[in-house]
Amino acid sequence: MNSPADPPPAPDGSQRPPGRPVTRRLTVAQALVEFLAHQYTERDGRRHRLIGACWGIFGHGNVAGLGQALLETGRQRMPYLQGRNEQAMVHAATGYARQRNRLSTHAVTTSIGPGATNLVTGAAQATINRLPVLLLPGDTFATRPADPVLQQLETAHSGDVSVNDALRPVSRWFDRISRPEALVPALLQAMRVLTDPVETGAVTLALPQDVQAEAYDWPEELFTDRVWTVRRAAPDPAALADAVRVVRSAARPLIVAGGGVHHSEAEDALRALVEATGIPVAATQAGKGALRHDHPGDVGAVGHTGTAVADDLARSADLVIGVGTRYSDFTTASNTLFADPAVRFVNLNVASFDAHKMSALPLVADARAGLEALGAALEQAGGYRVDDGYEAEYRAGKERWEREVDRAYAAGDEDARPTQAQVLGALDAVVGEEDVVVNAAGSLPGDLHRLWRARSPRQYHLEYGYSCMGYEIPGAIGVRLAAPDRPVWALVGDGTYLMMPTEIVTAVQENVNIKLVLLQNHGYASIGGLSEATGAERFGTAYRFRDADGGYTGDPLPVDLAANAASLGMEVLRADSVRQLRAALAKARASERPTCVYVETGAAGAPSGALRAQAWWDVPVAETATRPAAVRARAEYDREAAARRRHL
Repeated sequence: MNSPADPPPAPDGSQRPPGRPVTRRLTVAQALVEFLAHQYTERDGRRHRLIGACWGIFGHGNVAGLGQALLETGRQRMPYLQGRNEQAMVHAATGYARQRNRLSTHAVTTSIGPGATNLVTGAAQATINRLPVLLLPGDTFATRPADPVLQQLETAHSGDVSVNDALRPVSRWFDRISRPEALVPALLQAMRVLTDPVETGAVTLALPQDVQAEAYDWPEELFTDRVWTVRRAAPDPAALADAVRVVRSAARPLIVAGGGVHHSEAEDALRALVEATGIPVAATQAGKGALRHDHPGDVGAVGHTGTAVADDLARSADLVIGVGTRYSDFTTASNTLFADPAVRFVNLNVASFDAHKMSALPLVADARAGLEALGAALEQAGGYRVDDGYEAEYRAGKERWEREVDRAYAAGDEDARPTQAQVLGALDAVVGEEDVVVNAAGSLPGDLHRLWRARSPRQYHLEYGYSCMGYEIPGAIGVRLAAPDRPVWALVGDGTYLMMPTEIVTAVQENVNIKLVLLQNHGYASIGGLSEATGAERFGTAYRFRDADGGYTGDPLPVDLAANAASLGMEVLRADSVRQLRAALAKARASERPTCVYVETGAAGAPSGALRAQAWWDVPVAETATRPAAVRARAEYDREAAARRRHL
């Protein structure tokens, strides 16, 4: 045992001078990786590793810094994942973070230059969706040994700007580590933001390549385990009392469940409140699955992509209780949905910014803590339950909608090409409650929001805050890494697939067993429909050859996306009919390797029934035009826009 006169050796073997703290000599990159390996979150007494792995693509801006540091630290302490596209690596990290309820995430490192700027789209997607991800782009030299160096952005007005500054507006925290000493406070701030449910999003630490490789004597306590407690904020008692009075005076209340229900694991608390009060629940894209689809209180999706029953209830609601929602324009139907002249709002949200939206009575609290408190306070005040007639009304509406979904899913001819809705119906028949369905863009989000029957809280994974084309495949990889025992499906249209198929190679390399359902419909189906509705006549939205007049209305392009997926290493199953599709989906689910089911969807006419939009969405139409389609679309736009209101 060492005595005070005989100080213990430092970890690198050197002697510590008497009275001096223990230090460890590491490069900035080595210290950063070692620090990240010791960070944890804790909520409800359960501890989680904060940074589960680091994605990376190496170039001259990080290969000798973070690349060397990850190699030296070792896979056991900081797992490394090799990506193919920098944007996709961020998508995978955020998919992982969402599946882990924001209690864990991944880091992403890139070189300076194109690698760093490729992060911007992924960073925007993470921040808009309030999902934590740590970005570690290389940067140009802090010491400026030559000017300019390769990939340096020169500006005539500033000498300290690099391309990484493009990440500032899409990051919740940004810092540039120009000296080793600056790393410690920057790391602490970065962890604070990543673990704060109000502040979280993309966090960027720009790392000049020379500073990454510079050695420094770090205090040993920097590398001890650090736990960031994610506390459940309780509602203010006075605000809670006000909310109870408002709820008890409501005749037609409606709960709008957003992503905050899932992030705070508040599903049981929501179900208990619904069963005690009879208040129905409509879900946003992020909130779908907050109640099981077969719960009597679940009325499905709300907003522009909502169900008929949910949107009808929203139009007549005298009280809307928003739980963990930020009220996007799709949810509010561009402020035309909540039409009762006397409608009031109570917003339960951990973020004051969101709680005050819609001129609501703000209940600033964690979703689970707030729902539990509201339920208890209602009971103490004598209880509350909606009128039997209101409950019977929405249950009957739910039954009518389920029949519409059954019709959309049904296939009259098993040997015909399936419609997109029939693809979802076939998948619905194959999956179990443990499966996860991932999607982000195109026409699929609308069909999924209206039609999908979510069986569990984490089955429905739609990235619709940014609706980023290309998210699905890397996002599914992140989900599967976070939940390795759950079958994970990436649903992708051909337009989205062509944006970013590269991470198929990553899935194959790492044997991340995702299932890809690839729908070939020859173009941007969603934007094509929107274009037609707004008088733009589907201009520039089809994947076809040019015709004699120069438009894209010729034959479909001879593109074989199934062959492309196979060339990247996936097992591919082709399905030419509904019957073949059912068999292929079942085989894919049973497969032990990444598998793609490729299907060309049949032509569909004008949307009807469950596929028709139940509420408006504001997409401005040309105010003056000569083509009849645009003139008609503008007249319809003016009619719909007249119903828009501000809730004051």
